[in-house]
Amino acid sequence: MDEASARGAANLLLVSAGLAAAYVVFTRPPLRRLAARGFRMWLGATVPVYLITQIRRAWVESAPAA
Repeated sequence: MDEASARGAANLLLVSAGLAAAYVVFTRPPLRRLAARGFRMWLGATVPVYLITQIRRAWVESAPAA
């Protein structure tokens, strides 16, 4: 088996495992609630950090050249 075939097989395996996990999570209400709570926590942590980083970058780039 060459490298390209191995990568394709690994990608197929990862996609099928991800789909199986998604199926289990979305068909079980307790797991679905846990996933939704985790998604809200992730979204609540990353979006403000991203916005602050972009504001800081815009502030630095808008400063007049010394």
